[in-house]
Amino acid sequence: MAEQEKMPPGKAIGDCCKFHWRGKVSILIPLITLPLFTHGLKEKMPEFLCLYLVANMALYWITEAIPLYLTSLLPIVFLPLFGILGSNHVCQLYFSDTLVMFLGGLIIALSIEYCNLHQRIALGTILIVGCSPRRLHFGLTVVTCFISLWISNSAATAMMCPIVKAVLTEMEAQKIFKVFKTQEEEPVEEGEKPHPSTISMSFYFGVAYAATVGGCGTLIGTGTNLVFKGLYETRFPDSKEVVDFPIYMGYAIPIVVIVNVALVWFFMQITHMGLFRPKSKIGQEVKAGSENKDVVKAVVQERYKNLGRMTCHEIQVTILFILMIVLLFTRKPGFVKGWGDFLNAKAIGSSGGVMCPVVLLFMLPTQYTFFKYCCGQPPFPGRTMDALLSWVFVHRNTPFGLCFLLGGGFALAEGSVVSGMAKMLGDGMKFAETWPPYLVVGLTIVMGIFCTAFSSNVAICNILIPVFCEMALVVKIHPLLLTMPSMLAISLAYHLPVSTPANAIICGYAGIKTKYLAIAGIIPTIIAIAVLWVNAISWGFLIFPGTKEYPEWAKDSETTAAP
Repeated sequence: MAEQEKMPPGKAIGDCCKFHWRGKVSILIPLITLPLFTHGLKEKMPEFLCLYLVANMALYWITEAIPLYLTSLLPIVFLPLFGILGSNHVCQLYFSDTLVMFLGGLIIALSIEYCNLHQRIALGTILIVGCSPRRLHFGLTVVTCFISLWISNSAATAMMCPIVKAVLTEMEAQKIFKVFKTQEEEPVEEGEKPHPSTISMSFYFGVAYAATVGGCGTLIGTGTNLVFKGLYETRFPDSKEVVDFPIYMGYAIPIVVIVNVALVWFFMQITHMGLFRPKSKIGQEVKAGSENKDVVKAVVQERYKNLGRMTCHEIQVTILFILMIVLLFTRKPGFVKGWGDFLNAKAIGSSGGVMCPVVLLFMLPTQYTFFKYCCGQPPFPGRTMDALLSWVFVHRNTPFGLCFLLGGGFALAEGSVVSGMAKMLGDGMKFAETWPPYLVVGLTIVMGIFCTAFSSNVAICNILIPVFCEMALVVKIHPLLLTMPSMLAISLAYHLPVSTPANAIICGYAGIKTKYLAIAGIIPTIIAIAVLWVNAISWGFLIFPGTKEYPEWAKDSETTAAP
């Protein structure tokens, strides 16, 4: 074998860093943060040992030097080693009631996809709203927002992208407006996807942003909501303000979801679809699309017609989906007694209301022709009946790693409270003690939105919410008033693909460059800050009137750690 040609040292080092940077970073991160560990060990301060773990996990989450889900398993190893929590206690946090509720919500979402019910909902809504470009954009935005209330943001976005593409393709075929930029406007290298036009991007942005906003509307809409519920209830078990399913929806949907998504759609019309600029090039293209709306309507009608009549499979999934919502709403509504109060021999959580329909999904058949066989009438079944949901499909499509991510966050938050780390960081925010409460709320909202732009929102929620809980005790503000708006802010990430899966999906699917996403997210981010702040100091007081004052039970929490 001929001796391989030697590579110049500079190129060798460059290639080594290019292809093996993750291994190097995974070793450098704990070495860089080592002073935190040595200080905590020397001074016997567990809060610094926990801070060392938090710093490493945060940097691993941001850089993804090792997979996000594996990073989330580090508390199992290090919290017991540092003497902060026992192994049994840590491991129990990886399968809590909140986490099981999240997993059940994912499975329910998969059942909707499995029977193709999601496409029927989407296409039906578009036909009702209308098929001119502006109405079509509104319809896609609204239906994505609604679907995202009940299934994950990523699933809602992934489901809508093919529908958007089909509509845009027909627009291109009918020469209604340009779907892609020209080579002069945006050069495309060989092998790259053609870049979407400004109008096309508005459709994809609308879907992604609507999925993000819709996820804020219910506890099962996105992982961040359930992370918050678990963290808050663990830290403040004596809180009089309970974050249950109907109460949460009452807080989030009127302003955070409806007003927010309406404003985002309106400003997307101005910035990307030429609203109030009828003589502009984009405005003229949208006008031409409005004149040819019947063409688009015919395409949508054809796709809807191809779905056929609603099957027994879809009907049963719809019933079980409604059953889940009813069980979640009526467990402990707050204003009246629910089924959880009457059957509460032991504490009943929300996971039972989600898992009951999940079990039925695997028990009930897709159709009932076998009843004819029982009566001796054909057609006779030649094979076993399929269930409403296949475990193989669930196993293949469920992101089980998210359970590790949420569980790791719960363990990290528990360790930060028990060790005193969260209190130490909260004390560092004492400068805001003299500020008016509404300014402190605004500060935490801005911090949440800024931090989530650069990393996974679930990871950021796990890091910031425990700190904000302790900050609330320091500045003497109701913990829910300070943490709930900031939690919602952490979900509203519009600028980068890394911030949330919805952004990453549209960038990958449509070939949208990050610079366009970053620019498009400026106005929605400003809207999000304003909406969350107004909601917290107005509508939020109607839903949670107790948050106007610093509560007595919070005074007891100042000197006690979470159980």
